[in-house]
This record gives sequence, structure tokens and C-alpha cells, in this order.
Amino acid sequence: MRSLKPFIKTTALVGLLLTGIINAYATPQGDNQNMNKKVTQTAGRTVLGQFAPEFAHFNDDVLFGENWNNQDLTLKTRSLITVVALVSSGITDSSLKYHLENAKKNGVSRKEIAAAITHISFYAGWPKAWAAFNLAKEVWTDVEKKNKASDLPPELAEYQQRMFFPIGKYNEAYAKYFTKKSYLAPLSTEQVGIYNVTFEPSCRNNWHVHHATKGGGQILIGVAGVGLYKEEGKPIVKILPGDVINIPANVKHWHGAAPDGYFSHLAIEVSGENTSNEWLDAVSDEEYEKELATLK
Repeated sequence: MRSLKPFIKTTALVGLLLTGIINAYATPQGDNQNMNKKVTQTAGRTVLGQFAPEFAHFNDDVLFGENWNNQDLTLKTRSLITVVALVSSGITDSSLKYHLENAKKNGVSRKEIAAAITHISFYAGWPKAWAAFNLAKEVWTDVEKKNKASDLPPELAEYQQRMFFPIGKYNEAYAKYFTKKSYLAPLSTEQVGIYNVTFEPSCRNNWHVHHATKGGGQILIGVAGVGLYKEEGKPIVKILPGDVINIPANVKHWHGAAPDGYFSHLAIEVSGENTSNEWLDAVSDEEYEKELATLK
């Protein structure tokens, strides 16, 4: 009778991956967060349900229940618009702090909120910006503390806060096959090889092929940011958190990050016979821009 230990280990590993993927898919990732995330609100009924039931209904069911769930704008964009509207109106009480916390939860970084408040200060007024900054510093303080304790660059450390899997270390061993910096975190080196690969904005690897006489290939699973996958002879496609790319053996391809942010994917090795990797030409800036222009 065959031992069940390998099966149990593999099942546990799959469970861990699914947990991470679900977490990544439910966690906002910049402007391409999961659009199916449901926004619910009960504050209206909790605070004003008896005193002003109609207002409570409009607050919970219409403003948040309908408007915030309209998918024409991402939650991140809505959060920024709301913060700008409140600051411009001079509202710097607990309601602004709530929406700053909401913006952070929806993927707005410390750098982005600082830039947004600085920008509107020229239109809404300097005192309003000062008041907003005092609240924003409270909301993003924990991120700053974590970033200072990290060995990663500040922007990358902040990006790490929005991702379940570790970024790992600079991928120095394969640096010559990437146009910019990439980072590698081994998640599993036994049974099935699984690695979390993180790309700088617009970074991509060279054209390459996963050779095999039988089986082989690779599986990519997007976990954070927006990525790109290009297979020779086929249109380029986006990779969003939760997207799965099945790369057959012996197919020429490349993958990397979109130009406006970091991107991470899990790279899963598919077992096969006589497997090897062949690295080919780099993807030029002109070729990269040309492919971007074809995205729908």
C-alpha cells in the first residue's frame, strides 16, 4: 500500500496556496483590485436607525449599497475621490479618518495619499491639507513602522503589505534575464517547485522556453498588481490577482509587470521528462510598448 504522506503534504501545500490566492483576490491591488468585492454598510441604521430611518436607508442601501458597488470606478478610485471631497469641504473629523482608513484598505499607499492631499491643498486651502495630513499620518503610521523594519526599498516594502506571499530577495542569479529588478521567494522546493516572483514596474523577463520531451511547462498565478503574459504568435494578455496562466512545454514566451506598478505571480514547475529552460533574446522597450498598445 502506498504511503499517504506525500498526498497529505501536497494537499496541505495546495490548501496554503488557495488561502493565499483567495486572500490576494479579496485584497485590493491598486487600480485593478477585485471588482466583485461587495461593499456593505450598517452605520446609518446603527446610529440613526430610529431617529432618521429614511436617512439611514439612503446611507446604507443607496450610497454604500448601490453607488459604492457600481463597478464603473474601482474602490481605490472611489476612496480617493471621497477623501478629496471631504478635505475640500473642510470635513476633518472622524468621518474623514474613516475614509482614510478605507482608502488604505482599498490599496491607496502612503505615497499616493500624501501626493493627493498635497495636490488638493493648492485648490482647497493649506489649513485643510494640514488637518488632513495629521489624520493621514495616524492611519499610515503602522505601515511606516513596518517599512522601516524591512530591508526592502520603501515602495516595495509598502507593496508587500498588500500581498499574502513574501517578496523574498533580489533575484541576482537571474538578473541578466530581466530588464529591471526582480525578486524571488521560494515557497516550495520539494515535491512541486513553487516560487513567488515580483517584478518592478515595466520589468519583464527575456523570451524563453521550458523544454520537455513529455509533460513539463509552467503555471503562473497572479497574486498582486497587474502583469503581462505574451506567447509567441498570440495576443498579449493581462494577469490580475487570481488569474491562472498555463504555459505548455516548448512554447516561446515572456511575462512581466505592467508599467504602472509592481507585479507578483506564483511560478509553479510542472514535472516532466528531460526538462530544461532556454533563455533567448530580451524584450526591447519598443517591443514592450508595441504589445501594450494592443491590450484591450
